[in-house]
Amino acid sequence: MKSLMLLALLSCLAGPVSAQGVTQSDILEGTFREGWRMETGSRMTALHLRLAPQWKTYWRAPGDAGIPPSFDWAGSENVKSVRFHWPTPDVFHTNGIQSVGYHDELVLPIEVIAKDPSRPVHLRARVDLGVCKDICMPATLDLTVDLLGKGGPDKVISTALRARPATAHEAGMTQIACTVEPIRDGLRLTAEVRLPPQGTNEVVVVEPGVQGVWVSEAQVNRVGDKMVAVVDMVPPSGAPFALDRRAVTVTVLGTAGRGVEILGCPAP
Repeated sequence: MKSLMLLALLSCLAGPVSAQGVTQSDILEGTFREGWRMETGSRMTALHLRLAPQWKTYWRAPGDAGIPPSFDWAGSENVKSVRFHWPTPDVFHTNGIQSVGYHDELVLPIEVIAKDPSRPVHLRARVDLGVCKDICMPATLDLTVDLLGKGGPDKVISTALRARPATAHEAGMTQIACTVEPIRDGLRLTAEVRLPPQGTNEVVVVEPGVQGVWVSEAQVNRVGDKMVAVVDMVPPSGAPFALDRRAVTVTVLGTAGRGVEILGCPAP
């Protein structure tokens, strides 16, 4: 399983060799939107990516064929922490491989918690991400913005915030229970969820809440409101490991931009 993941990633990174002169500036541009100061004193800003037609980039859990975005905030000033508000992503299938992400454009709202809410925030980020069409290539953006004063309404950011997955309560989920069992090189998790269908061809993505753990595509079966999703989790050690059920996130992606994000996966 890990070898398949490595093969897919290397094939993606090998793309620029055959890019025939395509450069990052031809297909990608990015900025920070200034946003506004919230009642809590935090700042709501957003990373705004614009891609050339039919190009895509990836969600935080992109699948074997994708590269998750990473952020380095070194050089930022008056920043205590940041929180991402991911819009509901799309699911892509290319040559039998599933990936999860966004096409043409991504507005990623970012809530910035300041060390001192009374002072301006200087935000500096190095963003590493993957972009793909017929070929794939890694990309890097160095972005800065000064967040001053109260700011003002931004319809683009507000639209992206409304595009988030529904919570379990909002989607009408009544129950979730997860069985975890050891396998030779990790763990197998079986999630049973009582949730109304989110459309046809539902995709389930399970995030273990542990860095570096590979997670297989979920095998999903549904009968009425009962959905069962099974994934294997393989850590770098290639052995069973301790899983914090509270840190597990189960995301159900449906049709027409529908999605549900379920936090935590208790035992039956």
